[in-house]
Amino acid sequence: MSRASNLAGFSTNIQSAVPANLMVGVITATSFVGDGSGLSNAGSTLSASSGSQRVVLTSLTTGTMTTAATDGDLAWDTTTNTLSATNISIAGTITYNDVTNVDSVGVITARSGIQVGAGQSISAVSGTIYYYGDGSNLDGVVSGIELQQAGSSVGAALTAINFASGATLTTGSAGISTITIAAGLGTEASSGGAITLDLSSAQDHKITATGITTITVSGGNEGESHTVRIINSGSATVGFSTYFLFPSGSTPSLPTADGAKSLISFTINSVGAGGTELFAGASLNFS
Repeated sequence: MSRASNLAGFSTNIQSAVPANLMVGVITATSFVGDGSGLSNAGSTLSASSGSQRVVLTSLTTGTMTTAATDGDLAWDTTTNTLSATNISIAGTITYNDVTNVDSVGVITARSGIQVGAGQSISAVSGTIYYYGDGSNLDGVVSGIELQQAGSSVGAALTAINFASGATLTTGSAGISTITIAAGLGTEASSGGAITLDLSSAQDHKITATGITTITVSGGNEGESHTVRIINSGSATVGFSTYFLFPSGSTPSLPTADGAKSLISFTINSVGAGGTELFAGASLNFS
């Protein structure tokens, strides 16, 4: 009989000779063969019902670990049923729900939205976004508008426009305001000598003429209509700059007597570099 047959028989005799429930001290072996169902305290199962436990991560590949790790371990809390660790590094994608705090140095991608504090949210569905702070790091934000008059700027980056009395502002739906400006003519008063009418400030001009009076203009926009009321104070001679163009090229001779009243009406034909032209007509000697 061979040696292998003798050993097999010896093993069979030992197994049959020892009762199944007999515990004989400590058995040491280099390995066990089988499913291990008969072994106890093998440490192969982590049970939530067996108290607080730790899964220790170690870099040891040989020898015996005698000290539990600190920063490199996972702790299971049976009271809250949570698994925690001091630091976790994940190279791929992590999906999670109901997280209290997220500290990210990269890009956060959310499927439905991000809630920032109670009642404040950035929603991918509704598109409602709330920003806090001075907005200095936001791009494409309009911080003000430029207001122009006759093509010339009267202020940039304005955040408010104030309408003078007489204008009525009504806020409608969707934040749209209706502005109603009462019709009326502003009046500019001038007297004696060389007079320049500011066509940008008024459409009605009253002149008290004394001595030799010459009338010219500045400003204004094409298509505007103006009136000039002239009342003599004492004897007065009134003349006009070359801006005034009268029918047939004939400048009217205004009355010179004290208290004489005349009316000049004109429409602005052109202004600016191409030259100012006023199409004018005269009504003389009102009494």
